[in-house]
Amino acid sequence: MPSTALRVELGWRSGPGVPDVDASALLLLGGKVRSDADFVFYNQPVHASGAVRHEGKRDAGGRVTDTLLVDLARVEPAIETVVLAASADGGTFAGVPDLYIEVRDAGRSAVVARFDSTGATVETAFVLGEFYRRQGAWKFRAVGQGYGSGLEGLATDFGISVDEPQHAATVTTSEPAPPPPPSVSPVRLTKVTLTKTAPSVSLTKQGGTSGALRVNLNWEVHKQFSGWGAKLGRSVAMHADLDLDLCALYELADGSKGVVQSLGNAFGALHGPPYIHLDGDDRTGAVASGENLTVNLDHQQAFRRILVFVTIYEGARSFADLKATVTLQPQHGAAIDFSLDECTVPSTVCALALITNTGSDLVVQREARYLVPERGVSPQRTVDHAYGWGMNWTPGRK
Repeated sequence: MPSTALRVELGWRSGPGVPDVDASALLLLGGKVRSDADFVFYNQPVHASGAVRHEGKRDAGGRVTDTLLVDLARVEPAIETVVLAASADGGTFAGVPDLYIEVRDAGRSAVVARFDSTGATVETAFVLGEFYRRQGAWKFRAVGQGYGSGLEGLATDFGISVDEPQHAATVTTSEPAPPPPPSVSPVRLTKVTLTKTAPSVSLTKQGGTSGALRVNLNWEVHKQFSGWGAKLGRSVAMHADLDLDLCALYELADGSKGVVQSLGNAFGALHGPPYIHLDGDDRTGAVASGENLTVNLDHQQAFRRILVFVTIYEGARSFADLKATVTLQPQHGAAIDFSLDECTVPSTVCALALITNTGSDLVVQREARYLVPERGVSPQRTVDHAYGWGMNWTPGRK
């Protein structure tokens, strides 16, 4: 490897019936992970050392990529190998066309190595490549080892404890199997992707009704100049310093209402009302950082509804050509994610997700709804009116 800062791109061509594909990495010592923390994937996107980060998916006209950022200089000395894997969700790799893995120099974007995987049949997971130490230097090797048991089988093969139903043969013993040691916290591999046809999921049924619910927004500017403005004969620029603000309207069970946002330093509170807290402002859109908001589900009975939305503070006049992904990660339960549709209207505010407490259920609803403010009306007031919050608004700044 000519550089230690690398961008690993897993790519394929999407289409009707093509399974979703996910990239992952395992940091190994003696062919096994030291603990479940050495597994980096969609539910555990950052290694504790900072050496590997799961950046997330992008779709550019049917060419889909899932990316890992790898900094070999930060890999702990004990680690001998960083395995790069892929898993298929909803089918086998026989139905995934043009699958490849590409290693790029993160600084120069130059392609360092590429491996095109062909001839797949029943495999639902692959080890496509690996970085390994040799004589004081890092090298890359293409592997192409397939698994018919999916991400679960691949993970357990490298020593990961998986919190998934096991389809084992019947055991003819009267003694129950011993429980795992108390220190073991199994990795949860399940995830939920919300779509237009399946826009909602129950957190209650997923077991995600306690602990912290982390809401992340990450984005990428697809083009510099285009979008609705170009159609109207005007120029719309997406600047590198595009500033998006993640916000939340809330209504509590006692009838009180409010907003959590960076404007006016209304960052909220996690351990007191409204039990929602917004992290600091971010302008990169990276999945490991991006805009983050946390909801304390230990106080779920205090909530009636929460609307998570995003506004453009500066850097653009609309969401046109913005590729954004929303991820809701409960502390307990499956990760929930969805992508925003293409914006074709002059929108500066987008309703992302509505979390509703029905009394017996906690439901997440994908909104992905672009709203167009009327002249002189703020984005916040626009989303308030669209969802009937009924609050009074005054100008604010950050």
